[in-house]
Amino acid sequence: MPTRMPLATRFFTANGKIAMDDVADAFGMSKGQLAETIGVAQETLHRAARAHAPRTQQRALEMLEIVGRIADWAGGEKQAMAWYRSEPIPAFGGRTAEALVKDGKASAVRDYLDHIATGGFA
Repeated sequence: MPTRMPLATRFFTANGKIAMDDVADAFGMSKGQLAETIGVAQETLHRAARAHAPRTQQRALEMLEIVGRIADWAGGEKQAMAWYRSEPIPAFGGRTAEALVKDGKASAVRDYLDHIATGGFA
């Protein structure tokens, strides 16, 4: 079985930045909704310098990496995004993956997903 390309790589520009317009379009979101999803101010994605800032790029990359990890389990990328934004995770007191990433806890979400993937309980 061929290895699937990570979701985030589809959105990289030639200069190695995530194209926020393309991400928003792919998930049927406005730039404002995408900004809310990654935890940055709405105006951030309307200015190239801010959209390309390391913090903004890192948040977008973390979101795409997590959504990409669960796309097969969730039934597709849009369903995975819905899970990311709204599904409470019992192991984290009912917080969503989105809330955890916004708080800088993307690695905890990745560890949780690794635990589930290896047969652990939610």
